[in-house]
Amino acid sequence: MRTHDKVSQAGLTPATTLQFLKEGNQRFVGNLRINRNLLAQVNDTRDGQWPMAAIVSCMDSRTSAELIFDQGLGDIFSIRLAGNVISDNVLGSLEYATKVAGSKFIVVLGHTKCGAIKGACDGVQMGNLTGLLNKIRPAVLQEQTIKTERNSHNPAFVDAVSHIHVERSVQAILEQSSILDEMVKNGEIGIIGAMYDVETGEVSWMDDTLNGGLTLAERRAEAFAVNA
Repeated sequence: MRTHDKVSQAGLTPATTLQFLKEGNQRFVGNLRINRNLLAQVNDTRDGQWPMAAIVSCMDSRTSAELIFDQGLGDIFSIRLAGNVISDNVLGSLEYATKVAGSKFIVVLGHTKCGAIKGACDGVQMGNLTGLLNKIRPAVLQEQTIKTERNSHNPAFVDAVSHIHVERSVQAILEQSSILDEMVKNGEIGIIGAMYDVETGEVSWMDDTLNGGLTLAERRAEAFAVNA
């Protein structure tokens, strides 16, 4: 299978891009990954890159976006750092990926049993890590449904904080980048939060965080289907 080129990328919509990512994860979970000639893809991308999506995920060694979504060289931008936190550098990278390089979709991908989330839950302070974990602490404080054992020893608490952190990260991207917010509103790109399960390999899509992703024609078709 060939990697995306300028023509194939231009032909994508945010909605079809999201569907490709969903289908890729289904292949990954089913151990039905597409057979790719990676050396050929190196050659295909030597003069440029046309990734279809940008994935903000954790640096955890189990969460390689290319593998999780069964994509090849040049198919996605992968932005990875502990706790998939949002910073000015991440926002700049996302603006480049979409506005300059033409990517159609942004995914903020959290994962289960995240060490950074656990550290934030426990209030860990250690060098430069302290500042990173402080970006997660608002999600810890926002979680109010679990009253006891609010620390890393409680898997339910860690899971709840992880979901809130992803939700807040999607919101932060739209609030802190006027470029990305405008592109979403114009239907040029879409954005969604998701959670990766390190035990099963499955990605759960947080549909309540979905913004954009439909072209005008697709919105009209959706409205027609609802009213039919």
